[in-house]
Amino acid sequence: MDFQKFLQGKAFDAYEYFGAHLTEEGAVFRVYAPNAANVEVQGDFSDWKLLPMKQKQNPGVFEIEIAGAEASMYYKYAITDADGRVVYHCDPYGMLMELRPGFASRIVDRTWKFTDEKWMQKRDVGKNYNNPMNIYELHAGSWKQKEDGSWYDYEELAEELIPYLKKMGFNYIEFLPLSEHPADCSWGYQNTGFFAPTARYGTPDELKKFVDECHQAGIGVIMDFVPVHFAVDYYGLKEFDGTCLYEHLDPRQGYHPHWGTLIYNYGRPQVKNFLIANALFWTEKFHADGIRFDAVASMLYLDYGKNDGEWVANIYGGNENLDAVELLKHLNSIFKKKHPDALLIAEESTAWPRVTGSVDTEDGLGFDYKWNMGWMNDFIGYMSNDPYFRGAHHNELTFSMVYAYSERFMLSLSHDEVVHQKGSLLEKMPGTEDKKFANLRAAYGFFMTHPGKKLLFMGQEYGQVHEWAENKALDWEDLEKPAHRQMQNYTKALIQLYKTHPALWKLDYDSDGFEWINCVEWEKSMVTFLRKSKKQEDTLVVICNFSDVAYEEELVGVPYAGKYKEILNSDAKEYGGTGVVNPRVKIAKKEETDDRPYTIKVKVAPLSVAIYSFTKTAAKTSTNRTAKTAKKTAGKAERKMLSATEKKEGLRKVIQQKLETAEKKGAEEKEKRTAKEAEAAKKPKEKKTVTAKKETKTE
Repeated sequence: MDFQKFLQGKAFDAYEYFGAHLTEEGAVFRVYAPNAANVEVQGDFSDWKLLPMKQKQNPGVFEIEIAGAEASMYYKYAITDADGRVVYHCDPYGMLMELRPGFASRIVDRTWKFTDEKWMQKRDVGKNYNNPMNIYELHAGSWKQKEDGSWYDYEELAEELIPYLKKMGFNYIEFLPLSEHPADCSWGYQNTGFFAPTARYGTPDELKKFVDECHQAGIGVIMDFVPVHFAVDYYGLKEFDGTCLYEHLDPRQGYHPHWGTLIYNYGRPQVKNFLIANALFWTEKFHADGIRFDAVASMLYLDYGKNDGEWVANIYGGNENLDAVELLKHLNSIFKKKHPDALLIAEESTAWPRVTGSVDTEDGLGFDYKWNMGWMNDFIGYMSNDPYFRGAHHNELTFSMVYAYSERFMLSLSHDEVVHQKGSLLEKMPGTEDKKFANLRAAYGFFMTHPGKKLLFMGQEYGQVHEWAENKALDWEDLEKPAHRQMQNYTKALIQLYKTHPALWKLDYDSDGFEWINCVEWEKSMVTFLRKSKKQEDTLVVICNFSDVAYEEELVGVPYAGKYKEILNSDAKEYGGTGVVNPRVKIAKKEETDDRPYTIKVKVAPLSVAIYSFTKTAAKTSTNRTAKTAKKTAGKAERKMLSATEKKEGLRKVIQQKLETAEKKGAEEKEKRTAKEAEAAKKPKEKKTVTAKKETKTE
């Protein structure tokens, strides 16, 4: 590592230099503590006796090489500050830690060799903008657990989770943070081991193997990344070298009262270096296909979660964290240069402009996707209303399309919505149990047909009743009940339809991919719209009825002549519905409805979503008729021509016969005259003369 680049915040492979690394004789240890009076290391290799570390080549870098140090051995740093106080710390760049409540770091032997070359080669540089993307968000410790309540390890997860993802049709998995954390209840969002996969589920190599197996199965892996804050535990980054090396000294800048955590000082080059290297680490060493940044809004705003007097304005008097803005732009720029085929996703809950805009050309933050928190809040709020009152909240259903193309949005129904007394998605739905399931099926239908990539938290695919808790497994026993099995089957069918119909993802970020048919019938709590690709035959018609009223003969305007076939209805009996479906194909009539030239008449079930595909058979029939008509006309013309030819030929023959008859008659008369003249020549001259005179007179 170039140390001068590190001081400038540009040594993005810092994790290859700092931390513990095996050598031929043992291991070398390096830690950056520029303000420490002294640094020592202890571990299994020294029977936990303290060994002094020295500043050798680079100021502020304490290091030591220890013969006999081996992989898996535990170690800690003892850091003495300027006042002589000694605090034991884990290694900021350590790649493995012991399980809580311990905090020792461990030496890692990185031996796993990935076998996912084909996956990595075909990874989409286009960021999946024009491809289906359906993410299953997961907390590894509570998806399933063993009978004794212990966690599944990575190998056990792979055996059950990967087949389940393939069965359901999810093509990505997103883990809640896997970096080491002291408190289970933080779900991994308050870290102490930033380069260390948590020991809860196995070793770093076992995690790599899990990712490898996901890739072999065609499933991408996204990892949560927390550059927002860090845990206040004394052995972590807090006052690491006796000073606020990673955080701010002023608590108004360095402390987050909302979460009780410490905020990074983004203006320091070494902190920038630490965070950029950390983001790259998960992609380079674990082949993560994407990094999802947690709580970006709290980075961008100096007053996020704070009251007046609890924050310090920037140099212009504003509440924007200018250092954080520059860090995000820099990090995303570097990341995209090194890994243009990996994803950068922001959980950003405000209207900060151009979150997914280009850093270079749009002065944006440079993310590939942004969670659409506005849509999520509006839609869950809308669905939580009794159907009778939904009409008064109709704008909450339609408003998202006003700003849908201002960013590249990802629709998320995440863990945050089903925890802390918020209830599961099923329990948010109003009504009896049957109505709750009907509402949830309709909600998922709208979710999957609305523009934007998709994310669904575990357990919601089958309508878990209880809200999520990190300390116990999902309620898989719910699937013993028909309603939950039907819900799971519906989600599976919906995902399959989503993946196989380009209209639902090809133009997610192009306004040509969506068109309202009717979004103003608030009194019906009904919306209809088109999803489109560049091919007319891919067009889908979506009818969403969020009222508790059925419509036997609903007229829906459609853009093209042809056939419209219902390919999925959330009210089908196989999914637990009442069976108000449209089994027969609908032929569009040439009648104007909803300002569209054609109309179909359909039955609409209460609390339902129905999706129709389009076929251009009507246009094809018209073409056939034209061809038949042309053929018939051509036949008539041909027969007419033949008739005219025959008549002409007949007339020619008649004329020829008449000419031949006239010629024959003329020849016969000539022959008679010749004979008469010869006979007259034999008579006396006088008589001849008289005769001649008579003939002459007669003539």
